[in-house]
Amino acid sequence: QRLVSGMLARGYQREFAERIYQQILGFGEYGFPESHSASFALLVYVSSWIKRHEPAAFLAALLNSQPMGFYAPSQLVQDARRHGVEVLPVDAAASDWDCALEAVESHERATPSPYPSPPTGGEGITRRPAVRLGLRMISGFSEATAQRVIAARRERPFDSIEDMARRSQLNRRDLKLLAAAGALQPLAEHRRRAHWEVAGVERATPLLGDAPVRETDPVLAAPTEGEDLVADYASLGLTLGRHPLSLLRPRLARMRLATAAELRGLPHGRPARAAGIVIGRQRPDTASGVIFVTLEDETGSVNVIVWRDLADRQRQELLGSRLLGVHGTLEREGAVVHLIAKRLVDHSELLGALQTSSRDFH
Repeated sequence: QRLVSGMLARGYQREFAERIYQQILGFGEYGFPESHSASFALLVYVSSWIKRHEPAAFLAALLNSQPMGFYAPSQLVQDARRHGVEVLPVDAAASDWDCALEAVESHERATPSPYPSPPTGGEGITRRPAVRLGLRMISGFSEATAQRVIAARRERPFDSIEDMARRSQLNRRDLKLLAAAGALQPLAEHRRRAHWEVAGVERATPLLGDAPVRETDPVLAAPTEGEDLVADYASLGLTLGRHPLSLLRPRLARMRLATAAELRGLPHGRPARAAGIVIGRQRPDTASGVIFVTLEDETGSVNVIVWRDLADRQRQELLGSRLLGVHGTLEREGAVVHLIAKRLVDHSELLGALQTSSRDFH
């Protein structure tokens, strides 16, 4: 009424005004979905192009934009590494606040990649960008503190943890966070030594001034692979070591639980079992109570469909598991593979102290 009245007041005929209103009304029925799909298609194309031709830059940009979207940093890093992107650890002597690109040289790719080969730096030498994880990845570490570390590092390299603490004005909490993340490895052999040296850092006293305190170095065994893995997940939410299920694979194999890669090779309709770390649960309003679960193992991801009746019967396993086993039937449509769940098993106890998280959407 407001539109038509305004047009009549400005000399337009009612018939014309009504026709204009009907055209606007009609556009509202399809115009937004059309423009939305067009803009989304452009975003998908641009994102796909960047991931195809500049995969390291794509990963760094996604990590610097967290939190966002469905996939957590661990899944983004796992996928990028499977596609040949080298990821370097957080390093107090090298990392900026943001994740950044860093040139590396190697004689061959550690993982076959579908991406085009970048320019080579000589016979048999490949030069390509790697992603250096930024200090932003350390849980609880502030940007202001990181900038002090970076500024002090620009003046001259750190020669010890105590030197870094003094020149960067780091307190005990800051140092513990860096040690827990493995970011002090260039200044200490491993996490245990880093924690030991952090514990020995003292503020300057009137008697000692800035003189460092020297004491006999203890002999400390390096952490086990499992201990490092647990520490990585607790501090960074990801690991650059082996995937947790790589360590559990012999036991999972004895339980006849297939990997994601093995599932991809099975035919449609084949009974199958798999297990993975739960990285996402979705229950769209339009799915009639169906819940979609994404599992991750060392070879990729498994898409699981849980029908409403099973979800109601095994709600505790579905919502409470961190490591979920699924017994079901494989469904294949072209390259798309789903595991239709018939039974759910909670294997979370196998993860021990490992901290994992799932991104759940309702």
